[in-house]
Amino acid sequence: MKTKKNMWKRSFTAICLLSLMIAASGCQHHKKRVLKLAHGHDPSHPVHKGMVYMAERLQKISGGEMEIEIYTGGQLCAERECVELLQIGSLAMTKVSSAVMENFVPKYKILGLPYLFKDREHRFDVLDGEVGKEILLASTPFWLRGLTFYDAGSRSFYTIDRPINQPDDLKGMKIRVMKSVSSMNLIRNLGGSPTPIPYGELYTALQQGVVDGAENNPPSFYFSRHYEVCKYYTIDEHSSFPDVLLISTHIWEKLNEQEQQWLEQAVQESAVKQRELWAASEKECLEAVKKAGVEVIYTDKVPFVDKVQPMYENYKQDTSIYKLIQKITEKKS
Repeated sequence: MKTKKNMWKRSFTAICLLSLMIAASGCQHHKKRVLKLAHGHDPSHPVHKGMVYMAERLQKISGGEMEIEIYTGGQLCAERECVELLQIGSLAMTKVSSAVMENFVPKYKILGLPYLFKDREHRFDVLDGEVGKEILLASTPFWLRGLTFYDAGSRSFYTIDRPINQPDDLKGMKIRVMKSVSSMNLIRNLGGSPTPIPYGELYTALQQGVVDGAENNPPSFYFSRHYEVCKYYTIDEHSSFPDVLLISTHIWEKLNEQEQQWLEQAVQESAVKQRELWAASEKECLEAVKKAGVEVIYTDKVPFVDKVQPMYENYKQDTSIYKLIQKITEKKS
């Protein structure tokens, strides 16, 4: 109950703050369309840098008639709360993991399936194609319009003091996961105990031994400083949840056709740029955690792949979702 009250208190505070900012921007920029974008990443994160590039491009493309103001590090609201603020039109844009979107749109569960993509090229072939567009627009009945997918790499396991070389090593281990059905099922199928913990609380949870480890991509592992506690990083690349750039449908529908075109152009250009930034950052972060004393383990993925096959079988009864899975896997060959 206390947690729920705190959540509503934070949401109310964020709404009030946003209302004041919107009012202020209306006075200062009556000829300019200003969109507020909030997210939880650090300013040094490649996803944030991609959004900064989007804001710069939008200002240039629109001749200064449109602008995006970005609020980083969860200073306005946590990830899920940002989505809820979009739904009521109190915030224009946000970036969330596709795992968070599972709680709003069932089709997003597909993107959390382990070893769904053959490689990075296959992943973006799917996300930039018809399947990706279908998933992005599936959220419109929930007042959320997907604009593009940003690269969030592949997630791998990191642990405090026990290395993971094979699935059996996960037995008895508490692994922090996002509050996602796909993520929790993955850990259960591999023999571990999934433990949902908010990302902002994870460092302390690792320090105190509440969990034995977690899973994430190299930049997040590095920028979160979780490598200070976890000394083993197993590159099994079990899932590749992309990040999703969202706009409130309440705000989107207020934009005229020209403004929508300007925004879409800036968004697509930023996706290309962000993926370049991500690739460079991933290499740098892996080297950085190695220098910090983390043992990076490149494991055989086949035993992990075999263990998670039941997750695919579970979707066969859901015809609409299973058809999308088939479309994605057909592109592997």
